[in-house]
Amino acid sequence: MQVCLECGERFVSSDWRCASCGFVPPMNDTVLFAPDLATAEVGFEQSSFDHLPEVEEQSFWFQARNALLVWAMRAYFPGARSLLEVGCGTGFVLTRMHAVFPDMRLVGSELSARGLAVARRRLPNAELLQMDARRIPYDSEFDVVGAFDVIEHIDEDVLVLEQMAQAARPGGGVLVTVPQHPSLWSPADDFSHHRRRYVRSELTSKLASAGVHVLRTTSFVSALLPAITASRARERRRKSFDPVGEFRASRRIGALLGAVMTAERALIRAGVSFPVGGSLLAIGVREPFGGRFAKPPNEQR
Repeated sequence: MQVCLECGERFVSSDWRCASCGFVPPMNDTVLFAPDLATAEVGFEQSSFDHLPEVEEQSFWFQARNALLVWAMRAYFPGARSLLEVGCGTGFVLTRMHAVFPDMRLVGSELSARGLAVARRRLPNAELLQMDARRIPYDSEFDVVGAFDVIEHIDEDVLVLEQMAQAARPGGGVLVTVPQHPSLWSPADDFSHHRRRYVRSELTSKLASAGVHVLRTTSFVSALLPAITASRARERRRKSFDPVGEFRASRRIGALLGAVMTAERALIRAGVSFPVGGSLLAIGVREPFGGRFAKPPNEQR
């Protein structure tokens, strides 16, 4: 169901015309729910979109995170037929989801017009929305709603989680990844406009307050945590910061790091939940639990 951001009415319409107040958001090749913020430097360095697509395609980290998210979808939400990605950026995750789940309805939202332009090239037929994550125009619409390294950019992260839960069907899935461990804070976080790095208890508490029943959490990039810690320490000592430096690696090194992440993912599939790591994954469902899209927690590894 759609939500009018002008009057709050719930409705269903192919052209987004509110049945109550008649409001229609502006459109081009996307629906524009926050056009005044489409080019603003809010929450993310806009210049990053110039190099992000190349970094995503070449980086073991982005590839490994995609593989982990595909696993989470298959393992926890095998009946899902629709996914909303909040803060889809350049569409890298959605592109992978489309390849793996070609029949799934995929909807991507992003605040930045520059990010959406790249996503549109990658996904010419996808549903894309220019949208503020704090005001999601859906209620009980999607089988799964995800935000992957997004909420750490936003001051009102609990509000975003509440909006994500609202957009999911009752019993539907909520997937979140965030950077972990405040002790790893470095110029990379400043450049990325992060507001925080999370500890596990903070994320699970905020999910619970947003109406999400957490099924599982696990850290990832855990095996590489010593290397990440050393890298962050070097960044703090440097006078200048290279925003793509930590993603730049030779093909050989990238393949080695990718193999480490593959082994780590196998352990996660087997039931290991890592307590520490560079990033944190949370898998939950919108309360009340009982939807057909997720397996009960006692069936999960």
